[in-house]
Amino acid sequence: MAWLQPDAHFDADAWDAPVLGIASSLADHDSGWHQHARAQLLYTRQGCTRLTFGDRISLLPPSRAAWIPGGLRHRAQMRQAVDYRSLYFDTTLSAQLPQQPAIIGVGPLLQALLEPIAQAPFDHDWQVPRAHHRLALCLLEIAAAPVAPMDLPLPHDPRIARCLPLAEHLPPELGELAARTGLSVRTVGRLMQRDTGMGYQAWRQQWRLMRAMELLLLGHRVAHVAQDTGFSAESPFIAFFRSMAGTTPAAFQRHAKGDGGDQVAFARLTHSLAKTT
Repeated sequence: MAWLQPDAHFDADAWDAPVLGIASSLADHDSGWHQHARAQLLYTRQGCTRLTFGDRISLLPPSRAAWIPGGLRHRAQMRQAVDYRSLYFDTTLSAQLPQQPAIIGVGPLLQALLEPIAQAPFDHDWQVPRAHHRLALCLLEIAAAPVAPMDLPLPHDPRIARCLPLAEHLPPELGELAARTGLSVRTVGRLMQRDTGMGYQAWRQQWRLMRAMELLLLGHRVAHVAQDTGFSAESPFIAFFRSMAGTTPAAFQRHAKGDGGDQVAFARLTHSLAKTT
């Protein structure tokens, strides 16, 4: 294992081992856009990580892991994420695993397997029977892990993409976006449907839900989250969140902190996201 300092550089492709594990304690960290030939499993125990791929933004809460196929350009923005673990698999091992990026559930067995593999030295002999079986079981668990989509597809059309704000800021109303792009409202709606599978209004609501979830996971008060996501008061925000996630913001926040029932809350929210992505 390599225990990395926040400003340390690590090149996963500079080693010959079939699997590499690293760990780090980070507060706020932005990896920047990068890619590596090795596939990666990224798991954070606390906080929240936003992952951006070419065509979508994914949210990685605690108890979930991100599967990132080799060669995929991506960016990880960590917020209050401590003691994260990453496993990097060579092309032979990753050929047995999904070829598309995904947010997956991490059950007790996979969680137990991650730690010893992450702690293994880079020159560890993975042909030793116990290590070989542990790694093989880890691969099986990753392949069988339930996919828990928490993502927002991004529009491909450059006229729309360049007129949308950064991910932290509320996207404009449809009429304003149409004015910015020089397109008609109808054309914007058609292009959004083509690129994201949703009309613009539904996409904007999806953005609000994901941003709200991110802020709640980071410990912000409900009033602050309501304001940040464009609601005039807490009450309409709470009603919106309940209709989309099946639970109140406060209950979701409690569950995310591990006060019991977090699996139910995340399962409801995952189902809500899956219906529109």
